[in-house]
Amino acid sequence: MRKLRTTALALMALALLASFSARSHAQAALLLEEPYGFFGYVNPTGHNAVYFERICAETPVKLRRCAPGEPGAVVARYQGISGYDWVAIPLFAHLYAVEDAAQVPARVDRDTVTRMLSQYYETHLFASLGGKLTAGGMFQGGWNDLVGQAYMRRIYAFRFETSEEQDDAFIVHMNDDDNRSHFNPVYRNCADFVRDVLNFYYPDAFRRSFFPDAGITTPKQTAYQLERYARKHPDAQLTVFEIPQIPGYRRLSRSNKSVAQSLSLSTPGYAIAIAVANPYLAGGLFVDYLVRGRYPLTHGHPQLLSSDNLFALIRPARPKQNSEENGVLAAGAAENGGVEMQVFASDQLGSKVIIDTHQSISPAKPQSP
Repeated sequence: MRKLRTTALALMALALLASFSARSHAQAALLLEEPYGFFGYVNPTGHNAVYFERICAETPVKLRRCAPGEPGAVVARYQGISGYDWVAIPLFAHLYAVEDAAQVPARVDRDTVTRMLSQYYETHLFASLGGKLTAGGMFQGGWNDLVGQAYMRRIYAFRFETSEEQDDAFIVHMNDDDNRSHFNPVYRNCADFVRDVLNFYYPDAFRRSFFPDAGITTPKQTAYQLERYARKHPDAQLTVFEIPQIPGYRRLSRSNKSVAQSLSLSTPGYAIAIAVANPYLAGGLFVDYLVRGRYPLTHGHPQLLSSDNLFALIRPARPKQNSEENGVLAAGAAENGGVEMQVFASDQLGSKVIIDTHQSISPAKPQSP
């Protein structure tokens, strides 16, 4: 009887320890968003943001811990948002401008996207961001950069481990910060913001790179540096996902490029102008691109995430048995089983997804042809 009681107590202790370990770890993901449209041709570096599984938006400019079932928020630096430096948007809204998976269309046209973005803005952002904002245009950002990004471009998510203590400290840090914009495309852009976030979680690990980006922080550079960090620190549990662009009226977005790659090949007009003005600089940029500017963004074939299976990104990461070399993990098929997204209660900004780990996947809409 004593042995049985001792065994039962030991099992209870192990269960409590496992439960505490599961709760003490969270996750975040660097979002590498491809350039699109005419501005994406002129400036093909793209956009950076960070998704947090345990951090939600109480308002677009105030963070809090997520309640059970909430899928987290995307935080990024934007230009032209009532003078704010950063804005937080629920994950589904940032990707699809809706509140849950069942509302995401399989294909879109211009009128549909315009209506969805405008409806979300009027419902959730108009009052909370201090009055009417501009929608933005070809060269000036606006509120349409905040939501529905999967209709515009392909997005890569580089998921990494965090702790609850780190997330809580980050919430305090951001809420106490002077959230006023001093945006500068060279030294205070969206990628600089993400670099600062990564340094908050991994102090002094991410720096500006003179080659191949001429000292400018770019979205592609931050993703590359995070992959390189994960190779040396497998405990980061880096996993790469791909969120494809919803097909419709826009052409497919272009791949992210470094500064040297942009000036050398992607925008021939710039390259010709630089060659005429300074042929030595043009030659140096081209050599820089050949030597260091072609680093790969992903290894292998990242798992594709649609609106129906974002649970692979949302739910806490688990230790994986099969991994690629150097600590960078492939998103395995084992993460796909036994999870269904269901509708939950909506918060102020429209997050209403809960994860049920005991059900199978139920598609919310027909697959696109």
